Amino acid sequence: MEIPFTKLQGNGNDFILIDEHAREIIPEDMKAKFASLYCDRRFGIGADGVLYLGRSEQADIAMRLFQPDESEADMCGNGIRCLAKYAFDAGYVKESCAVETRAGIIAVTMRYDEEGHEFFATIAMPEPQFERERIPASGSGEYREDICDYEVYAVNTGVPHAVVFVDEIGSIDIDRIGPIIRNHATFPEGANVNFVERSEGDTLRIRTFERGVEAETYSCGTGATASAAMAHHLGYTGDAVKVETKGGPLLIRLGESTTMEGGANTVFTGSIPL
Repeated sequence: MEIPFTKLQGNGNDFILIDEHAREIIPEDMKAKFASLYCDRRFGIGADGVLYLGRSEQADIAMRLFQPDESEADMCGNGIRCLAKYAFDAGYVKESCAVETRAGIIAVTMRYDEEGHEFFATIAMPEPQFERERIPASGSGEYREDICDYEVYAVNTGVPHAVVFVDEIGSIDIDRIGPIIRNHATFPEGANVNFVERSEGDTLRIRTFERGVEAETYSCGTGATASAAMAHHLGYTGDAVKVETKGGPLLIRLGESTTMEGGANTVFTGSIPL
């Protein structure tokens, strides 16, 4: 027996995708462990998480994401673009579709460029939640705490995110500060941590320490959305925000709805012999 898989990436945020549209491939009680084994970059395939594409009774397709620490994430912005690309290429969905996630039903529109080479998707992201109880975070009202001499804000964009505005992101010791904020007592479920540098115009540069990966990743779609939402909430930017991640740019639009636009690429396909 062999397990077929596809490796995809969105702005360097990479995923192993297991296609369970026709039938279950990885048993439910093994999905989390499979992620911890095969996300390993030396002894496995290497990825920031494993996407499981399945059927849905409420939407066109369903997405589940298990992370290297064996936790299951509610939502992933870059992951859903990768899942949408795979589903579109496989003929499971058309240019517009709905994806069931643990954070709700997410609308996706997608296209290739005129040459048919570059794939882009626009994701209707969950509306940003600034109240502590919706992040979740302890206390009441909007979140602002002083942690490690940093002013930390927080917002939920499908998953909880801490947002820290700094003068220069390159100087941040993210491997030291990230885990402290990520595991702070005010976050009962932990939080992803985004260090944000304001650039010219409506442009932000960010670095993200991801919960579940427990390390800095090249990009985080919900983190880019959270950073843009908080910057907009504080009056730093307008409605359209370009977010420069380590792996490339994302365009976040805010207002009556919140959307994220970016690309996705298929890296390779393979099979795991058992």
